[in-house]
Amino acid sequence: MKIFDKIKQQINNNPIILYMKGSPKNPQCGFSNKAAKIILFYRVKFTYINILKDSDIRMYLPKYANWPTFPQLWVNNKLIGGSDILYMLHINNKLKKILNFQK
Repeated sequence: MKIFDKIKQQINNNPIILYMKGSPKNPQCGFSNKAAKIILFYRVKFTYINILKDSDIRMYLPKYANWPTFPQLWVNNKLIGGSDILYMLHINNKLKKILNFQK
């Protein structure tokens, strides 16, 4: 499977997916930690992909998404953003609506 097809399939098959460094229970960078904690706050079901364990995803997702950094949160096939954007959406009470759309 080509890497862009793999990424597209992951995003299409998971209503909420977080591409991050590490896991929600063991984040490997501060930005991934921040993003995971924000999503966990809402107690929604989500999938995560540890980009440190998949060099192809780490290399090609930024090209696919036209977004250079990690973490990346995708909801309903749409890139929401990284940890700073998630934080702003959270404190402005907008992230709840985006995530609750999936319940």
